[in-house]
Amino acid sequence: MIYTIIDVETTGRGNRMTEISIFKYDGNHVIDEFTTLINPESDIPFHITALTGIDNQLVADAPVFADVAQDILNITEDAIFVAHNVNFDFNVIGGEFKRLGIDFRRKKLCTVRLSRKLIPGYKSYSLGKICKDLNINLVDRHRARGDAEATVILFELLLKQPKAQEVFSNFLNKNSREATLPPNLPKATFEALPNSPGIYYFKDKKGKIIYIGKAKDIKKRVLSHFYSKTKKSLDMVRETRDIDFELSGSELIALLMEDAAIKHNFPVYNKVAKRTIQSYSIFSYEDRNGVIHLAMNKGRLVPNPIITFFNVRDVRLFMENICSQYNLCPKYCHLQESVWECSHYNITDCKGICRDEESSEDYNERVLQAIQDVSEDKKEIVLKEKGRTTDEEAFIMIKNGEYLGYGFIDKQESINHIDELDNFLIKQKNNQDIQKILRTRLLKVKSLQIAN
Repeated sequence: MIYTIIDVETTGRGNRMTEISIFKYDGNHVIDEFTTLINPESDIPFHITALTGIDNQLVADAPVFADVAQDILNITEDAIFVAHNVNFDFNVIGGEFKRLGIDFRRKKLCTVRLSRKLIPGYKSYSLGKICKDLNINLVDRHRARGDAEATVILFELLLKQPKAQEVFSNFLNKNSREATLPPNLPKATFEALPNSPGIYYFKDKKGKIIYIGKAKDIKKRVLSHFYSKTKKSLDMVRETRDIDFELSGSELIALLMEDAAIKHNFPVYNKVAKRTIQSYSIFSYEDRNGVIHLAMNKGRLVPNPIITFFNVRDVRLFMENICSQYNLCPKYCHLQESVWECSHYNITDCKGICRDEESSEDYNERVLQAIQDVSEDKKEIVLKEKGRTTDEEAFIMIKNGEYLGYGFIDKQESINHIDELDNFLIKQKNNQDIQKILRTRLLKVKSLQIAN
């Protein structure tokens, strides 16, 4: 039996290849080798360079993947594809071939899973730590040739273990999806996951939730976690003993469910999702001359906001649109500060309040109309979404600009008034993250406004 023991380095995000090393192994000796840098045709981020030592200059004159694709096909033909966390390397190479219109298929073996089966009991099976524990000399860590060469030595050791042939045969006979599953996760648990929108929970041996995610396809998204080679993913997958899920019917409701579940459980691997998002609000006030101003500030400093956004650019663009639409003054909308009269580069239709050419009464009337029109958007809104089954519909309820929750209704139910939805509403807390989700998605979903 012939094996090709492989390692690749990538750009990180996008996983464009920067280096590949392949050792062809006949079970006793290395019989061929192919190692080369690859020009990824995209920038290499600084943090990747810091990890691997591979920068843009180093790969500038290297071949692009298309130039070496045939060499890779040739050396891996009729051989078993072996790597440490094999799905990462296989998917990177497969992705590169896919860009060339080539379907790359090979039988696979994972030295992480083989090691856990044949030499159990080690605290970590990351390449660096298992090599250290087994006294394997790992040179040029995080370079393709160094990592691949160490994997060859590890693979030789595994082949010599009792029952190695039986374990190898079992792994080769398993379908590729099963081979990616965490060793402590029952196959039946994974197979029970649906190919539907919703949220999922990774749980440890004590049943504690350690990660919560959302997906349009739960099973497909969960499987992708098992492909990842990042330390966080490897640690999380190693701790996973069970996976639970809740259906949502749509991706939008899944986003809302995920936010609520993370804030309720605070899973250890959802650290990014716990961060507070800065908000920015528009408010009004009247100065000593009786002119009503519209102004912007951080949300926490505005007790009664007219409208709230979640980045500076959006709130400024909204203010510019309001200013232009209602012929307001850029100075009194605080788009220009410390000026006697406005001179905005884009908004030029101020009627002269800043030059004493318009009365404050006339100007304030337009400001109040703008505030009223913006506030009109805060009446009761029901966002209609797909249900969890074909016999069901889902909805998201917003009243006076505040998110109240979501619910699911049988299509046979007759709803004539928004108040009747309260019986089906699953109440949820409003927060800045939810407001951002809804503001971003509000224009993308079919909505129905219902007035009392």
